[in-house]
Amino acid sequence: MATESELREEWPLRPWYLAGLLALAGLGIHFASGGRGPDTGVPWRAALSALLFFGPMAFAFTADRDRWKGPLAFAAVVGLVMAGLAWRAVGGGDSYATPHFAFIAGLIATGIAVPLFQSGFHRTRFDTPYAQIHGHAWRDAIGAAGALAFTGASWLLLLVLSELFHLLRIDVLRDLMREGWFGWTWSGAAFGAALGVLRNEARIIGTLQRVVMVIMSILGVPLALALVVFLVAMAVSGPDVLWSATRSATPVLLTCAAGAWLIANAIIRDTDAEMSGNRALRAAGMVLVLVVLPLTAFAAFSLGTRVAQHGLSPERLWGLIAIAVACAYGLAWFVAVVRGWRGGAWLDRVRQANLHLAAVVCVVALVLSLPLVDFGAISARNQVARLESGAVSAEDFDYAALRWDFGDAGRRALRALAESKDGAIASKAREALALAARPYPSFDRSTVPDFRLRMQVPDAALERAIRRYLQANPWMCPDFCVAVDTGTAGGARSVALVTPTGVQLARFRTSDLVPFPPDPVAAPPAVAELENARVELRTRPMRQIYVNGRAVGGPFE
Repeated sequence: MATESELREEWPLRPWYLAGLLALAGLGIHFASGGRGPDTGVPWRAALSALLFFGPMAFAFTADRDRWKGPLAFAAVVGLVMAGLAWRAVGGGDSYATPHFAFIAGLIATGIAVPLFQSGFHRTRFDTPYAQIHGHAWRDAIGAAGALAFTGASWLLLLVLSELFHLLRIDVLRDLMREGWFGWTWSGAAFGAALGVLRNEARIIGTLQRVVMVIMSILGVPLALALVVFLVAMAVSGPDVLWSATRSATPVLLTCAAGAWLIANAIIRDTDAEMSGNRALRAAGMVLVLVVLPLTAFAAFSLGTRVAQHGLSPERLWGLIAIAVACAYGLAWFVAVVRGWRGGAWLDRVRQANLHLAAVVCVVALVLSLPLVDFGAISARNQVARLESGAVSAEDFDYAALRWDFGDAGRRALRALAESKDGAIASKAREALALAARPYPSFDRSTVPDFRLRMQVPDAALERAIRRYLQANPWMCPDFCVAVDTGTAGGARSVALVTPTGVQLARFRTSDLVPFPPDPVAAPPAVAELENARVELRTRPMRQIYVNGRAVGGPFE
């Protein structure tokens, strides 16, 4: 049920104002981005586009008829923060490790900050009623989803009308729909108008919120039963079965924990009075609250195992932070149930935990989005320490990851390795520094593939270079392949890699056999039985691969 203050927020002109505001914002984004939209590639254009998108959007969700100064200041802060993150993500290039994760952290901080600001958390802080924050979060989510759906419907209407007028050879709408400025302006206007209407309908949104929560809560019983069965089965068989069955244990466990968190909140609602009186649903809600902790703990153990095996990487550090947040929710909920069990106050304690953790996560996400902590430097130090301690051999160490994935800190560490007294380490580090493009996977690589490979090359040095190349690019030899030396041209040594599905061309520098980036050769399917086939390079009438006398792929000149 909407409160009296929320009902007074109904503002007949809101749809018109928001439509005009977001239409102008969309038009500004088009010109600020140079007509390229979000994929601008120019730092100042990306920053200005982010400012014009996130600022007006935050204002559209928070402004009211008699309250616009505070929302304007809030929207300005949101726009400037996201503009700075966009500048860093686009302008930093590969100087920073995983700048896109920092941008996502900024999005998360903004998404949490909006309902906190709407609820007046900046004034009342932790005395803010939980129902207000929870209600605003749901109304924002439903409003955004509804506005997006209306925007899609408005484009469908334009499409139908453009075809209708096209029957009369009137193509004004068709031509407008092809213009970038019109697309951004129309989308902004449609989204703003729909959002304004939905924000005015507090009663309807409140009813829809309750309907969605009722429907979601129904899933609580089967989910709770399934998760209990899973945890019992894992306790009997041991957690090792997870790691042997799949390498995706961590995301699967986190997804299940997130589902349990979402449905548990749908069951718990804002107050005890709003909860369903169904005992099965109440029991399922408690079970879901309790299982979040073991699920996140197993996810933490899974990722911790990989860190112990392969060390840190920027992506893995972000994963550790995500798991830490999930574990914090699981632990807080578990403590809430234990402390509130006897007096029946565990539900209120869970709601208070949600409020406190939302504020904490918002601050943590904002801090992590800023360039205060260099995950690339932390990961580079960890990986170099593992190499120097012998935890990973010089042969298996992923030098290219330092070159490409860890930002400037990784390249500094790689240059230091290139000056190492260990000849093997120094040689491989120099090879990685000379790469023109990144051929290697990340530090997630756990084993070196054992390729089924037939060599038709004249010397052992080239054979070793081909094997290293395939270890870096295993997708080029997924099952069986034949490596055929195709000669030297333009300072490069070329090798054709023939597979049952076609031909790929690998090129190496003639001086030291350092590979160039993969250079695929378009080819029709080759032969299914390649292993025992006769593979040859013919030079007449042109240089081309033949398998059992049949041409495969295109010519090399």
